[in-house]
Amino acid sequence: MVIYSALRLAIFAVLFVVLYVLNLGHWVVCAVIAAVLALLVSYLTLRGPRERAAQYLADRAARRKATGEQFSREIEDDAAFEDAAVEAAAVAETAGSVGSAEPAASAGPAGPAGPAGSAATADAAAAAAPAQERTDRSGRAEAPNA
Repeated sequence: MVIYSALRLAIFAVLFVVLYVLNLGHWVVCAVIAAVLALLVSYLTLRGPRERAAQYLADRAARRKATGEQFSREIEDDAAFEDAAVEAAAVAETAGSVGSAEPAASAGPAGPAGPAGSAATADAAAAAAPAQERTDRSGRAEAPNA
């Protein structure tokens, strides 16, 4: 597939240089004409590399369908590592706030802080957590307020 793409790019580059040297107008016009001509030339002359590239893509799609893999193994492994780190941080945050002896959010002048699980309760719980354990909503550590 890389060979086919490189050959198409080379055909475009040669045609662009030839058209630019012939001074057929602005460089943008030369680029558009070169792109159209490169499409035609590559369709007529690059049948073998195009078929190999198509076969490569079809094989890869069939392999991914058979294995259920959506992305490359490296991307899948990286996503699994990130998921594990986020879950570990959530467990650590939950364990830190459960063992805390500090009271929950107190009622303000307007009444209670709100129903359990509300944003106000979550903010109050985050304020009660030690500064080194605070994280933002994406799970990244927040800088302590000075």
